[in-house]
Amino acid sequence: MDNAASKLWLKRCLYVLLSFLVLFLHLLPLDTKPDRWPFPDILIVLTYAWLLRRPEYVPMISIAAIMLLADLLLQRPPGLMAALVVLGAAYLRSAAPGFRDAGFAAEWTSVAAVITVIFVANGLILGILSVQQAGMGSIAIQAIVTISIYPAIVLLSQVAFGVTRASVTDNTTAGARA
Repeated sequence: MDNAASKLWLKRCLYVLLSFLVLFLHLLPLDTKPDRWPFPDILIVLTYAWLLRRPEYVPMISIAAIMLLADLLLQRPPGLMAALVVLGAAYLRSAAPGFRDAGFAAEWTSVAAVITVIFVANGLILGILSVQQAGMGSIAIQAIVTISIYPAIVLLSQVAFGVTRASVTDNTTAGARA
């Protein structure tokens, strides 16, 4: 039991460290010219990939705290994107057991739908509140690019970090909710 608990906390800390690394790389001034293509939201994809593989590695409080920090550091309206991502994570967490038998295509489609709803809802709410934002074309491209990198992040998570889908007989999910 000690080994399972230490592995659980190690993976939770790894998720937080990877999130900080993504934020750090996003904040680095690598290019002074404006981007031609919007950058994908790797933090959302990383969160959802880990959430659907091992929900116990990504507690909701971690998702909320990291996304709120991202809102503050990336100068987005504080809490809006964080709330939308947490709502999407809650939906995906409840739907995750059904993806074990459905396959990767169904999982990717569900994640794509959730990401699309997040970007559309964010744009609509900011538009209703008259907050200056990028054009809808740029937001649509960012959503498409974010959705398209999901398989790469899933593969990287499985190969490099060992975050694989839990089997039905796996009993190492200490701390997971049923």
